[in-house]
Amino acid sequence: MTAEWPVDLTGVTESVVTTLGPNDLWNVAALGLHKPDDDGLVTATTWGRTRTWRNFTERGEGYVQFTRDPLDFAEAALSIREEANPVLDSADAWVRVSVARRDAGEDGGTQWVEWGLVPEESAVERRSVPTTNRGHSAVVEATVAASRLDVPAYDRDAMLDRLAYFESVVDTAGSERERAAFDRLRELVDAEW
Repeated sequence: MTAEWPVDLTGVTESVVTTLGPNDLWNVAALGLHKPDDDGLVTATTWGRTRTWRNFTERGEGYVQFTRDPLDFAEAALSIREEANPVLDSADAWVRVSVARRDAGEDGGTQWVEWGLVPEESAVERRSVPTTNRGHSAVVEATVAASRLDVPAYDRDAMLDRLAYFESVVDTAGSERERAAFDRLRELVDAEW
């Protein structure tokens, strides 16, 4: 490895990844990073034939970013967003990674690919004192539930119940930015709860 991860990765760490598309714009998406394996390699899985999957396949690299901005995260998880630059203004830290396909299969009718991510270059843009914000966590969890609404392996009514619960958490414990993120989530998801 020629660079280090700027954060400790444990369990599954949610991040935002940008990958260069065929139109020379950077596609912005959410990406769950799995803690390093026994060989010290961080992995991530793409589900379906997404833009991230295509760009990883064709370009073999991307920029993994750590951001606390709930609106950027919600848009990355649920919309098609493209940027001229690979690093978002909200990134507290980023890592340019090379990726290699490690494994692939199908689950519940959906193709998946596991990628090994090797850090090539990294930077810390901002250091902060971490706090626990229930509204922010609720936005992240809501994007996961929303992304599973139309996946046959998941119960749609259960996902809608989760969305209603997460919305109530944002209403009572979220900041203005978390509320804006949840408003954007509602715009992007074609469902009532």
